[in-house]
Amino acid sequence: MTLEAIKYRRGELEILNQLLLPHHTIYEEIITVKDGWEAINQMKVRGAPAIAIVGCLSLAVELHNKDFKHVSEIGIFVQDKVAYLVTARPTAVNLSKTGVSIFQYCKDLITAGNENIESLKSQLLDRMEKLLQDDINDNIRLGEHGAECILQGMAGENNAGCTILTHCNTGSLATAGYGTALGVIRSLKKRNRLEHVYCTETRPYNQGARLTAYELVHEKIPATLIADSMVALLMKTKKLSAVVVGADRVAKNGDTANKIGTYQLALLAKHHNIPFYVAAPVTCHCDVTYHGDDIVIEERPPHELKQIAGVKIAPDGIDCWNPSFDVTEHKLITGIMTENGVFTPKEFQDQIHLP
Repeated sequence: MTLEAIKYRRGELEILNQLLLPHHTIYEEIITVKDGWEAINQMKVRGAPAIAIVGCLSLAVELHNKDFKHVSEIGIFVQDKVAYLVTARPTAVNLSKTGVSIFQYCKDLITAGNENIESLKSQLLDRMEKLLQDDINDNIRLGEHGAECILQGMAGENNAGCTILTHCNTGSLATAGYGTALGVIRSLKKRNRLEHVYCTETRPYNQGARLTAYELVHEKIPATLIADSMVALLMKTKKLSAVVVGADRVAKNGDTANKIGTYQLALLAKHHNIPFYVAAPVTCHCDVTYHGDDIVIEERPPHELKQIAGVKIAPDGIDCWNPSFDVTEHKLITGIMTENGVFTPKEFQDQIHLP
């Protein structure tokens, strides 16, 4: 049974507060869009797919429980709430894309002449609720494509098991369920072709140590936790089949933004001739960002770097630089894994018709 980060039924939403894992498993109720914004901004919920889903479902809950006098009020309400939600965290594109599509759907329904308030609300709720199952289905397909790609690269190794390095958290806790990069690992396990997983601690927020390790233990997947600073030695001394990471945004040229530390993993993988894959469903692909340099990198507050679980690990007065993400250039990426297949950066550029 996979972990459940999001619990939803019409009119009710709870999210697992991931700041408290692995020591405490506490679900918090989300009643308003403001609650959703705060949960995303404070990183109680994180992972690009999960951020989009929780943001939209917080909108669904408030929409369900709110009375309107005219359908035009619903349109204004949805537009305002979407505009507010996307300010919670700027780097991941999923929330912005999904929120805009929800508003456009609402606008189209109103333009088509839907004057029944309850009917309009119901159609919007159906659309937002569908995000949960769509995300799981997409990730399962992505996982199968990704696993097949890695195994094809090992075709001459006589059914040997794969050893995978992953970074940050990309599993059930970062999505509606199953996961992206961790979904690829799940798919390899289902095929009995997974030997071992290495996961980084992922400083400064320790999503790898707190969350990925938690999921791997929960799923009984053979795994080892390493510090971020151990990656080069790991690649030099252990036989890795591939590095598989997630993405919060994929630019049109195939550059990808992901949790801080990903870029250095890609550079090290290139040096050690290890395939480096980015697992990113289409919801992570940005239609308006051409180049990785155009991606806005969120910077987090200093205390997140200077403390662990509220305990100071650095002296007062020291300055901090705390970017939450970095950008990996497409030339360092072996393939981009999606629910529609695995593409080299060149194939990725060709399929979206770059000039």
